[in-house]
Amino acid sequence: MYLVQILLPLYTNKRQLFPDESYVNVRETLTERFGGVTAYQRSPALGHWKQTDLVIIRDDIVVFEVMLEDLDRAWWSGYREQLRQTFEQDKLIVRALPFEIL
Repeated sequence: MYLVQILLPLYTNKRQLFPDESYVNVRETLTERFGGVTAYQRSPALGHWKQTDLVIIRDDIVVFEVMLEDLDRAWWSGYREQLRQTFEQDKLIVRALPFEIL
């Protein structure tokens, strides 16, 4: 089995909140395709990364997760690109982690 996590920004590059509709669309798409989704939206995670040696970027993110038996890499690649454009990102992280239910 796989746990797929999507890390989405809370704010645009101009520090404006993305509209709720953007996240509703993600929830609906994942629920329709995979039968369910978990969204961590109330307490955004904080991301920090070095843009240069002197500049550290901070980003507030929300995480969406789905569990699935089979990983359709082509679909996820296309969906990641769609989300990248929707959320106006240079890069967007979608990661798949193998796991077993205990």
